[in-house]
Amino acid sequence: MTGRLILASASPRRLELLAQIGIVPDRVVPADICETPLKTELPRQLAGRLADAKAAHVALAFADDYVLAADTVVACGRRSLAKAETADQAEKFLQMLSGRSHRVYGGISVIAPGGQKASRVVLTTVHFKTLSKSEIQRYIDTDEWQGKAGAYAIQGLASVFVKRINGSYPNVVGLALHETASLLTGLGYSKGKFQNGG
Repeated sequence: MTGRLILASASPRRLELLAQIGIVPDRVVPADICETPLKTELPRQLAGRLADAKAAHVALAFADDYVLAADTVVACGRRSLAKAETADQAEKFLQMLSGRSHRVYGGISVIAPGGQKASRVVLTTVHFKTLSKSEIQRYIDTDEWQGKAGAYAIQGLASVFVKRINGSYPNVVGLALHETASLLTGLGYSKGKFQNGG
């Protein structure tokens, strides 16, 4: 099936991840939607709903193309940790994650030309070491937490906090590549180099 690929995300990390598997979107069109969790909405549901909503929003203007959208939600217990908006909030998030395991849900949604949709939510569990107050403060001083779900970037300086992960590493960075390639291929997208070897 022909059609351009539209990435419904402003995240440079998602562009970099797609490039790793030979996919270069034809256009980047961020979806401007409300990302506030619904009342009683669990983190997994939030990640899936937001990815679907972003794809649907952008697909309205690109009916003849493939639209790929994603959303990353960091969950501590039943609580969703969004992108920290202040240094104080980032500090609270990191204190919550210190010395325990948390889950990262990656919602992926693809809409094909003609409106057929496929979506998935990918789970990765991340285990943090116990963080001292000074470690948290040094990290906050770098400003790397800004714009990051859960107030950290696993591919950056916060990698030293991670004892181990179970599941997809790219999912924590911002986009699970195996699942994204599978969704695109299943809907007939064939421009990437990722098909080699399945």
